Amino acid sequence: MLERKEIMSLHFFARALRFVSGLLCVLALVGAMAATGGSDARAASRIKDITTFEGVRDNLLVGYGLVVGLNGTGDTMQNGGFTKQSLLSMLNRLGVKPTEDGLTSRNVAAVMVTASLPAFSRQGSRVDVTVSALGDASNLLGGTLLVTPLLGADGEVYAVAQGQVGVGGFKAQGTAASITRGVPTSGRIADGAIVEREVGFDLGNLQSVKLNLRNPDFTTARRIADAINAFLGAAVARSTDPSTVQVQVPPAYQRRVVDLLTDVEQLRIQPDQLARVVIDEQSGVIVMGENVRVSTVAIAQGNLTIRISEAPQVSQPGPFAEVGDTTVVPRTQIEVDDSNGNQLAVVPTGVTLQELVNGLNALGLGPRDMITILQAIKAAGALHAELEIM
Repeated sequence: MLERKEIMSLHFFARALRFVSGLLCVLALVGAMAATGGSDARAASRIKDITTFEGVRDNLLVGYGLVVGLNGTGDTMQNGGFTKQSLLSMLNRLGVKPTEDGLTSRNVAAVMVTASLPAFSRQGSRVDVTVSALGDASNLLGGTLLVTPLLGADGEVYAVAQGQVGVGGFKAQGTAASITRGVPTSGRIADGAIVEREVGFDLGNLQSVKLNLRNPDFTTARRIADAINAFLGAAVARSTDPSTVQVQVPPAYQRRVVDLLTDVEQLRIQPDQLARVVIDEQSGVIVMGENVRVSTVAIAQGNLTIRISEAPQVSQPGPFAEVGDTTVVPRTQIEVDDSNGNQLAVVPTGVTLQELVNGLNALGLGPRDMITILQAIKAAGALHAELEIM
């Protein structure tokens, strides 16, 4: 007969065993859910990372100006080029009447000024500008850009640039040697332009919004529309073409388009991709997509290598010999390697990308040989992917 304490201990042990078993089952279930959905969650991309919103875009600006204050590294003005004409025109506007013979300084350079006006930039905000030499100036280091209007594609002035040019490169030259690092004829001015004109775009009152896919694809466009409809609980999104998804603003988001875009861009979908092989013949780089497949095909690769080596020897008569001449006897050795050891390899149908790469690597091929083989497989109709050669 078991005592009461022993019976209580057995009951407690049984309850603990059931608790541990239940905990292990829960952990196993969580692990299975993570294994099935974790990879999809990691592979899914946010809509904001694969699309752009129509109308939310930058605008390119360009202008022509002068950089002054250079240490003799500016444009040559002896021949009366556009730099000299621009300097004369500027000085005339400032009330100075110089003569053309007096403009011989090399401290001025004509430059092109470029900038990108971000979307919804307001008057008084600043943007960065890039300054690039237009003439024969050798260095813009230490120069100052004078007031330069920046024009848009419509010819209107949207910003005005001015400031000290920051140059990352330099050039040093001596009598017998010179060194150049970077590009000293191009520089940048941080916050060097002030926005004077805004680009009108009323985002808040839009009745529909268009999403443009960075990589157009029918399947991806439909998945985006389905994800938006599922989130909003209404059929407000539809894919009009492989690169466009149109979203009607629902009543709950009227005059709150920014809130709608904020919610939509955080949704995650699995982008689809075209089976494609990209080849850069110059550098020997090969990039294969995940969906690349190959039908059953046999591959053999061989190179013919001929190696010729010369080792001439000198033949001369013995010491104190009365006859004989010293001559050079040629010795030529020829080796031929026709790669007889390379065998015909069979690649089975429906292989995955990893299996294809492993099979090509097993043949002992370099990138150049792989490029030729991939082109031959494509010509044979066994490569089920788009072959793009850069």
